[in-house]
Amino acid sequence: MFRRRTALSVSATAALLVAAPLLAACGGAAHPGAAAIVDGKRITVSQLQAKVKDVRAAQAEDPQGSQLVMNTGRLSLATLNGMIFDEVLARSAKDAGVTVSRADVQRWRAEAERQAGGAERLQAMWLQQGIAPDEIDTMVRNQLLLDGVAQHLGADRGKPQGQQKLARALAKTSRSMGIDVNPRFGKWDDRQVILGETKEPWITPASAKEQV
Repeated sequence: MFRRRTALSVSATAALLVAAPLLAACGGAAHPGAAAIVDGKRITVSQLQAKVKDVRAAQAEDPQGSQLVMNTGRLSLATLNGMIFDEVLARSAKDAGVTVSRADVQRWRAEAERQAGGAERLQAMWLQQGIAPDEIDTMVRNQLLLDGVAQHLGADRGKPQGQQKLARALAKTSRSMGIDVNPRFGKWDDRQVILGETKEPWITPASAKEQV
């Protein structure tokens, strides 16, 4: 998931950690069948499992599939983190009046593919980060929404002060959404806008060279 100060960026989602089992049935009377509840909206275990399965299926078809699986061992945690963050970002963008059109996504992706060396190369780069090919447009949209929210706030994401300003705004939105994660999957941190041990709080831009 090209820094936007100089060119377009290929974002990577929150960094994926090592070795953990795939999803088991959700427990806990407060979360029957739910991995998390965000602003009253349920993210179900079945939705989470479907996304994890999608990534694993794509990785299985890759010549480096075994290595990809090993490098994305805690895929369920990272995926749930992304699903919750998507909701926080969507609310932040809505509050800021930021919208992204289909044409915006297509233009950004076309340039990203050009800089990456083609559509297949871009898909391979994202798959290394645990993102299935059919999720790339969603990640592109999120990158553009995040950039739009930062611009609305007057926050330069290339500078620490700008990153902190954006982080505070996202944290405020997160707190307002009453995010409740099933303990089986960890605990949501409103201050950092992350789930459990997930390393990065939000989408981190990286150049095509850095992704190779």
